Amino acid sequence: MGPGARPGRHLGRPTLTGILLTVLGIVAFAVGMLFSIGFHEAGHFFWARKFGMRVPQFMVGFGPTVFSRRRGETEYGLKAIPLGGYIRIVGMIPPAEEGESKRATRMRSFIAEVRGQSLNDVLPSDAGRVFYAKPWWQRVIVMFAGPFNNLVLAVLFFTITLTAVGTGVVTTTIRTVPACVLPAGAEKGATCNTPVTATGQLCEAGTAGCAVAEESPAAKAGLRPGDTIVAIDGAAFEPTAFDSWTTVQEAIRSSPGKSLDLTIERDGRTRDLTVTPIPNTVYVEAGSSATTTAGYLGVSPLPGFARQDVSALPGFFGNAVASSVERLVQIPQRIPQLFRAAFLGEKRDPNGPIGVVGVGRISGEAFALPKLSGMEKLSFLLSLLAGVNLVLFLFNLLPIYPLDGGHVAGALYEKARSTVARVRGRPDPGPFDIARLMPVAYVVAGVFLAMSALLLVADIVNPITLG
Repeated sequence: MGPGARPGRHLGRPTLTGILLTVLGIVAFAVGMLFSIGFHEAGHFFWARKFGMRVPQFMVGFGPTVFSRRRGETEYGLKAIPLGGYIRIVGMIPPAEEGESKRATRMRSFIAEVRGQSLNDVLPSDAGRVFYAKPWWQRVIVMFAGPFNNLVLAVLFFTITLTAVGTGVVTTTIRTVPACVLPAGAEKGATCNTPVTATGQLCEAGTAGCAVAEESPAAKAGLRPGDTIVAIDGAAFEPTAFDSWTTVQEAIRSSPGKSLDLTIERDGRTRDLTVTPIPNTVYVEAGSSATTTAGYLGVSPLPGFARQDVSALPGFFGNAVASSVERLVQIPQRIPQLFRAAFLGEKRDPNGPIGVVGVGRISGEAFALPKLSGMEKLSFLLSLLAGVNLVLFLFNLLPIYPLDGGHVAGALYEKARSTVARVRGRPDPGPFDIARLMPVAYVVAGVFLAMSALLLVADIVNPITLG
């Protein structure tokens, strides 16, 4: 989610044009998602067919079939619920291992039923074409190909956005220079002319620990709104590069009490200034009540929109991957807040998880914003699709059955088991019986369905919207 996103706020009464643009944004995102899902399944399908596996179905979506057509031995179709897709490969689950216990238990009966349903698809003519009979490395390629296609799309969308369309950036041009330094959480009514305590509480002049806030280091050094920082301590950077303001921020925050030499552009001329950030109490992150001490200069940047050099792609993509991994790891701890936001009316966390419906809604709102140009709206859409594809890549590779990563892990385990048996002079134990993991698969699927339902409710009753 980009800057300015916040939950539960709306942009005012929509006009007819605004409604049409909102619908256009939602439809554009939906089409992009369907393409992404289809491209994911196409990765599985291409390699399955290349390795001689029989694939009777290629479907985008779930639920009732809206449209389908059979070509050759495969039925291609579109389902009513566009929240996923699948291809059906014959023989995903192998027959029971020789010597498997026949003693009836509820679990064994369940596994046997699932195994039977899978093997019912196998025809006498499918000898050698079933999934479980293929070499382990072919199965790894088939299952990895789907997420890999999402990675390809993520890189492609990010590349187009950065180098051809442009992306929203925080420039190093200064927007404001406050006259003084007020502590984080300063009491309402505190100004540069009112005495305050170190924690920002109003107080009477002359009392211990009470004083007028000191002049900001930026104002003291002579920085003005409109100045553009082009170098720090001799290290130059592009003012509209996606990471330049981060570079400035980190230099300031890490230098409390230390001098920094800034090179700025003002009215077309370059000049050098020396500033000394002061220690200041700041919030650890937006929305947090925790504070820390960091260098403070007293400047805020102007937002911008600019194309980036292709050399910026690795750094930009690396940041996106790190952010996506962090968000995925944080999902379990953010579920309670999401539940309270969905059912108890608590304010929605703008940094919390969001579903496909919520992302589609944000796309629609972005298209309806009159202050965004056409290129900015296209950039926003491509960035959303790139982010979703990156998450799909990372999520699907989790080594949990029935995700693609679970199948990959099963094939790798089978190879390791076979290698150990060969080293010990024992016969190859054969295909890994993934049917034994079906109880786990049903639990995982249940958790995912519950999570999807929770996100859907939250996205409808307490959505994250653009402010």
